[in-house]
Amino acid sequence: MNRIQQLLHQKTSLVMGVLNATPDSFSDGGQFLSPDFAVTHALRMINEGADIIDVGGESTRPGAQPVSVAEELERVIPVIEAIRSQSDVAISIDTVKPEVMEAAVMAGADMINDVNALRAEGALDVCARLNVVVCLMHMQGEPRTMQQNPSYDDVVSDIKSFLTERIEVCKQAGIKPENIIVDPGFGFGKTLEHNLSLLKHLDMFQDINLPILVGFSRKSMIGKILDADNVSDRLYGSLAAAVLAYTRGARIFRVHDVKPTVDILKVCAAMSAAQ
Repeated sequence: MNRIQQLLHQKTSLVMGVLNATPDSFSDGGQFLSPDFAVTHALRMINEGADIIDVGGESTRPGAQPVSVAEELERVIPVIEAIRSQSDVAISIDTVKPEVMEAAVMAGADMINDVNALRAEGALDVCARLNVVVCLMHMQGEPRTMQQNPSYDDVVSDIKSFLTERIEVCKQAGIKPENIIVDPGFGFGKTLEHNLSLLKHLDMFQDINLPILVGFSRKSMIGKILDADNVSDRLYGSLAAAVLAYTRGARIFRVHDVKPTVDILKVCAAMSAAQ
């Protein structure tokens, strides 16, 4: 049983702290490009209660431009190695590239968080061979174009069908079911109405019988609801969405604001445990 599986076995919910070693991520782009700054921030999130640190070297915000394998490796590998040398926290690599997946796991990562649901050539084989936890996320289109008129017949059913299909593909490739997590992909090729419908009906994903990861921390869906253009003004809305997602079966919460999220999930867990 790896670190992620142990955590899922021990706790009702997990907090995944976002660590973007990028110049252009929507919330903290450019803040943690230096490995030293990145590691300091990771250790701060660990002290605040983060169960997982999610390290990314390529922005997936709407309109983001791709980066080369070499550049992405240069951004993330020193950070992963440094975190691992100072902590036994679970580490996730946020990438779509098989080469980065493998190098990150060799450097100490426990999990692969792929917004492309392992659709890149070679990704399935790498993950099956590495025998690590993978998160399959739904994204309509690609980051450069995903917010250009996204449409669905039925957003919940369409995304559930996509994830179910990807799970089967993963199993056929040799990835163990206990190593799979699913993410409906809030904000990735979805309008505000799509996102709200997903959140309202998130419990419909529970019969997939795999852990559900959600990520809406500081995203534009929260900004639109609150009329908050500044990402730093979206904390309370993000926390409200986390509580609602918890009540609908979410297990892993990918967030920028670790301590507040840890606190609200403790309250949720206490309520759930009450007679």
